[in-house]
Amino acid sequence: MNRTRKIVVLLKGYPRLSETFIAQELLGLERAGLELEIVAMRRPTDKKRHPVHEEIRARVSYLPEYLHEEPLRVLKALWTTCRLPGFGKALFSFLKDLRRDFSRNRFRRFGQAAVLVAEWPQGGKWLHAHFIHTPASVARYASEISGIPWSISAHAKDIWTSEDWDLAEKLQSADWGVTCTKVGYDKLSSLAGGRDVMHLSYHGLDLDRFPHFDGQRPRRDGSDPADPVRVLSVGRAVKKKGYDVLLKAFARLPANIHWQFTHIGGGDELGGLKALAGELGISDRITWKGSMDQRDVLAHYHDSDLFALACRITADGDRDGLPNVLVEAASQRLVAVSTTVSGISELFVDGENALLVESEDPEALADALQRVMTDPDLRETLGAAAEARVRKDFDHHNSIHDLDRLFKGAWVRRGI
Repeated sequence: MNRTRKIVVLLKGYPRLSETFIAQELLGLERAGLELEIVAMRRPTDKKRHPVHEEIRARVSYLPEYLHEEPLRVLKALWTTCRLPGFGKALFSFLKDLRRDFSRNRFRRFGQAAVLVAEWPQGGKWLHAHFIHTPASVARYASEISGIPWSISAHAKDIWTSEDWDLAEKLQSADWGVTCTKVGYDKLSSLAGGRDVMHLSYHGLDLDRFPHFDGQRPRRDGSDPADPVRVLSVGRAVKKKGYDVLLKAFARLPANIHWQFTHIGGGDELGGLKALAGELGISDRITWKGSMDQRDVLAHYHDSDLFALACRITADGDRDGLPNVLVEAASQRLVAVSTTVSGISELFVDGENALLVESEDPEALADALQRVMTDPDLRETLGAAAEARVRKDFDHHNSIHDLDRLFKGAWVRRGI
């Protein structure tokens, strides 16, 4: 591999338990022969790491999360970069953006970009940013300062909580971009000003880590209080996951259906959700596991009867793309009950390989839950169909091939 083609990958934070799809992609690119160096805007806050993080060889460095914490480092970077030919262009872009978004965050991104350029990893010839909101702001300014080309991976919240003008200007600046849902692709393509810059590529799953589950699940139907139906959900306790709606759906289930719900994940809303479960009188049926690594999550997929996630669009536009946990659960023949939000309908078809309802409807969600809780044959049929779809169309090797082609095509085009 030509070391001059090292890709500098800019992340908001690294490593993160909730972003296994990014770690999986990084490892896949390394295995495809690409050399990476990771630069993160935040240091890790999770106490655990997934096994995949231990396998990634790329060097990791961190930008100043807040400029006032490392003022000398920032001033040194500004002094170094202000003499570069592209600094004026980047400063013009920054001031133009600042008029529309006068915030400390905007100043921070310009300072971080200066540090990134001043401390640029040796041999780096390409910059790739994950998320089209704040990481892409840093990447755009850094590219303009340095003249180094850049590309974007856009996902979910970053698309839907950004202003259209901000997205459009990044899409005019980037060499190419990729996103993981058709709905996100359509949104970004409409803002690209006629440039054929965006590409659709589903993240997929490393199926070696999620092999076919040969076990036979018990035929629980909710009739035995000593052996209740086991419902699982994996996800951060944040508004867009709709866990409050899911709890209200559980509370609507008939008293003669016996179930147990396990939640895996951290999140700021855990306290409120536990309080809501108490108000609804269902606390004794819920186990809150907190954050777990991928191996433990896999064991829970095997031990559960169905997976539930009540995704929604929040007031500020935040939403999931296609939650990776739904792909993981489907790979283990675990039927999902979820909503039609965003890219979920790109994986599942209601009644064919999952049960889907509109978001914000606990009554409809309760009906769907009751249907699969009481019918083990339906769970097996839908779960098998979901697994077949994942193994056919959501192998992560496909997305790695897409990215490898995009990187190498750009290098040829630019003569790198």
